[in-house]
Amino acid sequence: MLEKALTYIHTSLDQFVKKKLKTDESKVINGTLIRLDGSVPQLNQNKLIISLINIERERLKPFYNPRHVLSNKELVRTPPSERFNLDILLVANFDDYSESLKFLNAALLFFQLYPSISANDYSNIPQGLSKLEFEVEKITYREMQNLWSAMGAKYQPSIIYKVRLITIDGDEIKELQTGINSVSNPVSQ
Repeated sequence: MLEKALTYIHTSLDQFVKKKLKTDESKVINGTLIRLDGSVPQLNQNKLIISLINIERERLKPFYNPRHVLSNKELVRTPPSERFNLDILLVANFDDYSESLKFLNAALLFFQLYPSISANDYSNIPQGLSKLEFEVEKITYREMQNLWSAMGAKYQPSIIYKVRLITIDGDEIKELQTGINSVSNPVSQ
């Protein structure tokens, strides 16, 4: 589900940026800023990069009914699904600083216009994703500096968004029970 969510965000943002900045070339990619060997990937050059920097389990759990009735009246018990929030870093990696600001501004506009994307409103959202909510992650200058240092990268114009409620559901059946087909009253017999 993580890959589906990030790919959907990437594709939607790329389409928006192409339209907004009147370009035919894809400028948005999913990827890392720095390879494990410390080098910068060449494909990041002159791109707006979406990089997953944190996954956080959602602690608030709504009411969950672990039993579901199938069409044949049998009951199945499944484990509860897990919900996660993702922190994504958007980095404008352009040779020209004004290009970096232009593309980062387009990304900000996208998330301002679409703070929430729901399967009810957008038919192209991947199956299994019901809703994505975006909000700017508020971090201090020091926290941002620490993040860039931990990645081993030099700061570039960027912003962090929290993507809320990615649901992970294995669809595993723990137990199958036969449903009740009829009820008899032993007292009346």
